[in-house]
Amino acid sequence: MISKLKNLGPGLLFAGAAIGVSHLVQSTRAGADFGLGLVWALLLVNIFKYPFFQFGPRYATATGESLLDGYHKLGKFVLAVYFILNIATMFTIQAAVTIVTAGLASTLFGDFETFKIGNRLVTSTEIWTVIILTICLSLLIIGRYKLLDRLMKIIIVTLTISTIIAVTMALMDNSTPISFKQILPENAIEITFLIAFMGWMPAPLDVAVWQSLWSIEKNKDTKNYHTKSALFDFNVGYVSTIVLGIGFLFLGTLVMFNSGETFSNSASVFSGQLINMYTVSLGNWAYVVIGIAAFTTMFSTTLTTLDASPRAMKKSSQLLFSSTSKFNYTFWIALLAIGTLAIFFFFASEMGLLIKIATILSFITAPFYAIANYTLISSKHTPKVWRPSKQLHVLSWLGIVFLIGFSIWYLTTL
Repeated sequence: MISKLKNLGPGLLFAGAAIGVSHLVQSTRAGADFGLGLVWALLLVNIFKYPFFQFGPRYATATGESLLDGYHKLGKFVLAVYFILNIATMFTIQAAVTIVTAGLASTLFGDFETFKIGNRLVTSTEIWTVIILTICLSLLIIGRYKLLDRLMKIIIVTLTISTIIAVTMALMDNSTPISFKQILPENAIEITFLIAFMGWMPAPLDVAVWQSLWSIEKNKDTKNYHTKSALFDFNVGYVSTIVLGIGFLFLGTLVMFNSGETFSNSASVFSGQLINMYTVSLGNWAYVVIGIAAFTTMFSTTLTTLDASPRAMKKSSQLLFSSTSKFNYTFWIALLAIGTLAIFFFFASEMGLLIKIATILSFITAPFYAIANYTLISSKHTPKVWRPSKQLHVLSWLGIVFLIGFSIWYLTTL
């Protein structure tokens, strides 16, 4: 068991990437707006997405290759589709997680004075965005994978403990009956929120690609990160995301539901409301502790996404174009940072809009990743011993039907 715990890494990086917007923002909003009425959606989407995430570390450790190598073996067209989808989504995803982190930083550490560039007013949140991206870029260029691996273990433990304490205290202080009646959203606004909620719960499916790349890096680092330890590592991270997702749903329900208050679309205002949820449950003494835990969580998500997308695009470029492609890690991480800032400064900086766009895009592209990952893990390219069991096959089929069905439902109700 001790050796298994020492091997924890990519699974916790998965948790670090997942426990961000989907939990801090979407789960608390779901609780605030629907009470515990969307528990069914949280559990179902976690169950049906499970195999497609798990196939990432399974394939990587069984073959020594990333999912991107596998996509290439399935056909250049499959990898090209991934490349295009990632180009289309990575800037919005990075912008969405960064603006929440910037909002938390502004709430905790104070606002900057606004100033004008030409006729445009630069806000405090935008200044924090530049600072956070600069720090993340510096850490990744200097520390790379080893830094991520070590940092994430501290972050996940801190957040898990603080969230469990907050939920426990909120339940102890609660005097009103809690309804477990489940709700199926009916109007277009509610259905849009449901799809956005499930889109990043626990994470976008392309994170499976990231984890396959992290698994290969982990094996280079430790030399004994094999398939069994990788699956144990992944399961620890995955269960953590489910537990914390339910925890944030409870917090939103206990503190905000039927209170007449709604969460703001402004990153800085939302961040203040979020931290206040904890202080209502634990007392004012918890403001700094919980605020730093929430900020650290979102900072870790910003850091992991800023690392993973360039890592994936570098590998994709090498496979699609040439092994000596000039589109290296430095090129892609610089492009991602510039593109993220462009979204903030020239298109939109409203947290609610960015998150809605990013999460919906993630959900309607999920069937592609589900089908690609399942086809690859079941093919001749995966050693027979590590192909899915009958139970995992069935769960995969159900998951594909679930993801396609909800995507069609959403698109036909627009």
